[in-house]
Amino acid sequence: MRIPPRIATGIALVAALVVGGPVAAQAAPTPASAPVAVSAVAAVGDICHSDLPAEAHDTLDLIDAGGPYPYPQDGTVFQNREGLLPDQDTGYYHEYTVETPGSPDRGARRIVTGEADQEDYYTADHYESFDLVDHTC
Repeated sequence: MRIPPRIATGIALVAALVVGGPVAAQAAPTPASAPVAVSAVAAVGDICHSDLPAEAHDTLDLIDAGGPYPYPQDGTVFQNREGLLPDQDTGYYHEYTVETPGSPDRGARRIVTGEADQEDYYTADHYESFDLVDHTC
């Protein structure tokens, strides 16, 4: 499946997350009428690009190149059923396998991309937690 190139429409969201969104979201009181995305953003941590495992770098390179991907599931729509990522329309997120050395199957590691430029989330525990990749470090 070919994914359309990421567009820059969500740069403000990514900038808010990178510049301190999770900290600010946790520190600010959340009114009962606040959108779900506020609490979901607080559930996302961050990770420096340089701290990702080598296999995650390989996956990000494949995504930037548009494939080919090693698994047929790579590039499919990620549903965000766990509700940990910011709430978006179906089709906004796509998932990709991050190889796990020694694993007999795809393993638990994934990159999930959003449509915004460099909106990449890493999970090492099969969607139980996510870290927004900070491409500046």
